[in-house]
Amino acid sequence: MMKIAMGNDHTAIEMKNEIKAFVEEMGYEVIDFGTNATESCDYPRYGEEVGRAVVEGKADLGIAICGTGVGISLACNKVRGVRACVCSEPYTAKLSRMHNDSNVLCFGARVIGVEMAKMITEEWLKASYEGGRHQRRVDMLAEIENRC
Repeated sequence: MMKIAMGNDHTAIEMKNEIKAFVEEMGYEVIDFGTNATESCDYPRYGEEVGRAVVEGKADLGIAICGTGVGISLACNKVRGVRACVCSEPYTAKLSRMHNDSNVLCFGARVIGVEMAKMITEEWLKASYEGGRHQRRVDMLAEIENRC
């Protein structure tokens, strides 16, 4: 069974819980690294935890949610080997998997509604990396990461 690491800050508790249930209904196991406390907290912590779980092989993919999705995606992308994308609609999510081999999906609880988040998540999880002509560019991203 594929494992999905999930993380969130205080702005995204409700959405995380909805998406977690949705992902589990799709047949995935969820490892929840997010907060369930409503007090203000720091999204970088949760983004790093999701990213580390993915690159260390504890999870196959990750989903990270904060207010806009941007902050937590930046945190995820600081983990070497993570290719996190912020998506506010399903088409970008699907192509991020197919062309960019994204391994962490991010979105904003203050930007999109739960039903849109479900559509984005479903398209992202159903898509798979095409490789081929895209591999050269994914390799280039890894080269940049290794140089910096």
